[in-house]
Amino acid sequence: MINWIWMTMLITGLVFAMFTGRMEEVNEAIFEGAEEAVVLCFGLISILVFWLGMMRIAQEGGLLTLLSKVMSPIIRRLFPEVPKDHPAMGYILSNMTANMFGLGNAATPMGIKAMEQLKELNGGKDEASRSMITFLAINTASLTLIPTTVIAIRMTYDSENPGEIIGTTIAATAVAVISAIIIDRIFHWRRMQRARAK
Repeated sequence: MINWIWMTMLITGLVFAMFTGRMEEVNEAIFEGAEEAVVLCFGLISILVFWLGMMRIAQEGGLLTLLSKVMSPIIRRLFPEVPKDHPAMGYILSNMTANMFGLGNAATPMGIKAMEQLKELNGGKDEASRSMITFLAINTASLTLIPTTVIAIRMTYDSENPGEIIGTTIAATAVAVISAIIIDRIFHWRRMQRARAK
């Protein structure tokens, strides 16, 4: 569906540019955008490689294991239906750790694996379980301690202080995660009340 939306927007824009005589501007925008995309990608690649390397060092040094142990009691309370040693727990913890370091690209495969494991725990049903909904809410809000990708973009565009957004990012994402958990719990409680009333 999303492909059709993008295609419709692209075709509409090109047709509009043809009828208004602005094809020259469209051509310039295409080439400038392509050049800017390449510059941005190279800037992002260097930062992402650095932080992925740091994550690997943290993993080899046991920091991620320690962080997982610290977060484990919280995660078990958020996901009470998931058994303690189930692979879904490992994927959820890995996803959240990667998100904390602003590595959304690294977090995505782990998030997909976590959802697959949660679906398996749900008996393969197409309807989302409580744990799947909670994970989606928390993953979407995702607490970020170091917004690596945003810092990389700011560095690419010569920001004087690319890291100045760290404090506000922590505050904003903390509020988002807390709100997501509260809203998730309210909806779960309401669903349980309705089920008891039946």
